[in-house]
Amino acid sequence: MTDAQRFRELYEESYPRVLAYASSLVGRQVGEDITSETFTVAWRRMRDIPAPPLPWLLGVARNLTRELRRRDARQYALAAEEAQRIITAGAHVGDVAADVTEREAALQALATLSDADREVLTLVAWHGLGPRQAARVLGCSTATFSVRLHRARRRLERAVSAVEDSAGLSRDSRPKVTVKEH
Repeated sequence: MTDAQRFRELYEESYPRVLAYASSLVGRQVGEDITSETFTVAWRRMRDIPAPPLPWLLGVARNLTRELRRRDARQYALAAEEAQRIITAGAHVGDVAADVTEREAALQALATLSDADREVLTLVAWHGLGPRQAARVLGCSTATFSVRLHRARRRLERAVSAVEDSAGLSRDSRPKVTVKEH
């Protein structure tokens, strides 16, 4: 298989997930730019890309995003909503009012967390990475990532409770916000 064929396969398989990750960090428009730059780096370094490639690609996207943030800080809440829209696009079955209430409470709670907590949570919940892959994206050990994830989950639970309390939701009507293990 030639480098061009391998790159095409990599691009077709990974583009949507890299775009979703980048968009969750900086919004759709800038996320598309970061994604393009990520695949430019991938093309230049085709022989260096490990298997599986997604954690490596997300790590490149993260580094490019960090460079961008150093130059121009962005609000995260809008990007988180956009990433949620991208990932959950398509048919949705169930009680629409309950889904909207749950989503709104989760996004409000998520917006109150630090950038680091949001990134740890979204790598697992929205991007479907396991602890090892997510740790690779963040450039830390799996154990360190697991501790960060545990702490971020606790902070998210407290934030959701605070949002629910301020909205006056009863215990029975409160949305169940969880970040699943992979």
